[in-house]
Amino acid sequence: MTISPCRSSFFVDYKDLHQLLLAIQEKCYENHSQQIVSISLNIDVIDPLVVLDNFTQANTLNFYLENRSKGEAIAAIGAITKLEIAGKHRFSKTEEFIKDCLKNVINFGNTNQPFGATHFFCSFSFFDQHHQLDYPFPSATIFLPKLQVAVKNSSCTLVVNHLIHAGINIQTILRELESQIKTLQSLVNSSPNLEISPSNFIKNKITNSDIFKHSVLSALEKIASNHLRKIVLADTLDVRSYNSFNLFKSLNNLRHLHPNCYVFSTSNGKGQNFIGASPERLISIQNQQLITDALAGSAPRGKTPNEDADNANNLVNSTKEKHEHTLVIDFITQRLSKLGLFPQILAPRLRQLSNIQHLWTPITAVVPTNIHPLKIVAQLHPTPAVAGACRDIACEEIRRYESFERGLYAAPLGWVDAQGNCEFIVGIRSALIDGNYARLYAGAGIVAGSNPDKEFAEVQLKLQALLKAL
Repeated sequence: MTISPCRSSFFVDYKDLHQLLLAIQEKCYENHSQQIVSISLNIDVIDPLVVLDNFTQANTLNFYLENRSKGEAIAAIGAITKLEIAGKHRFSKTEEFIKDCLKNVINFGNTNQPFGATHFFCSFSFFDQHHQLDYPFPSATIFLPKLQVAVKNSSCTLVVNHLIHAGINIQTILRELESQIKTLQSLVNSSPNLEISPSNFIKNKITNSDIFKHSVLSALEKIASNHLRKIVLADTLDVRSYNSFNLFKSLNNLRHLHPNCYVFSTSNGKGQNFIGASPERLISIQNQQLITDALAGSAPRGKTPNEDADNANNLVNSTKEKHEHTLVIDFITQRLSKLGLFPQILAPRLRQLSNIQHLWTPITAVVPTNIHPLKIVAQLHPTPAVAGACRDIACEEIRRYESFERGLYAAPLGWVDAQGNCEFIVGIRSALIDGNYARLYAGAGIVAGSNPDKEFAEVQLKLQALLKAL
């Protein structure tokens, strides 16, 4: 990530912080309660990916999200409190969990700086229940991190959260903060090597093209009979390396190869990670201003400028691709309107990535303070871009066609803060990493006019882009 240095001194008023912690502890003793202190500090600019690499342990939850084009990255490590749940009420229960936690938060430091104060990090699976019981991530995980470092352009913020109770040792908290700051200071001038090193020999379990193409043909028959209008069918690629995949290097490769995407990673605290480079934002809210992406309809990039322009022109004028795109726009606007919002459709455009290009229409809305971001996430997930239309029927068919567990693939991942700001992406172009094993996921939207050979080629194009980063 390109970051500009700024002047700061890692200054902490330990005297004031000590007094505050003692006062909180006394209150906890009197009320037989627990409280959360959230310490926000402006620090010298550090690459959050370097922080993730230096502070992460295999048995801790962590979360990483970066958007180089916006000059933003955030790393969250450890959990002082968490919720793991499944079921159809997981979004509303997540909202309740966050609100309950916020009742007990006391802030210290400058909470007005970018990414200051408490942020909750969330990962949801595509379906609210797993069919395969050995899938390593819960259907929903929400946590408040112990340590969070975020960069927004030339500003860098450290947030440290602690659970305070009557028996806590205040001096231990202060010493731990001092140690964390010393480590962070040593990382100020550290940066990852942006060169992409050649991968070790990898054994690939090649997907069966006949099975996928047969599923496409079967889906087209259902579309022709008006059983549904669109379905997104995904495929997987299993790879195994002679050495464990390096999370830090893989994310570094992804940010280098896909600078216009959201590079992300989340762990389950048991050694497995889910990573990727997604072009699709589900929702972003800043100061009550919401923006979401209708992203559907695809074409490969060309090998020459002329071929690239021809592919873009064919995409923009394709009846089939425009129909697929319109289904997503209509769904998003209807769902936002259902919540009482007034969506505004911006001018359509092309989203051109390193190896693929999409039809893209941003949609905006103003969010009233009484509507929590997770209510919007619950309404929008899954969009026709990753499920289909009619959605419920499409999801039933996906379960029937796909023999693997989607898990976190094509599902919402992101953060939300105390003011209702948030950033949630859709976990596509992604992989589940477990030591030297990885399962890569990619999908394609099937509508009337889809060609099984072309849809299979599109999925392989997406899978190979991710394989290159590993």
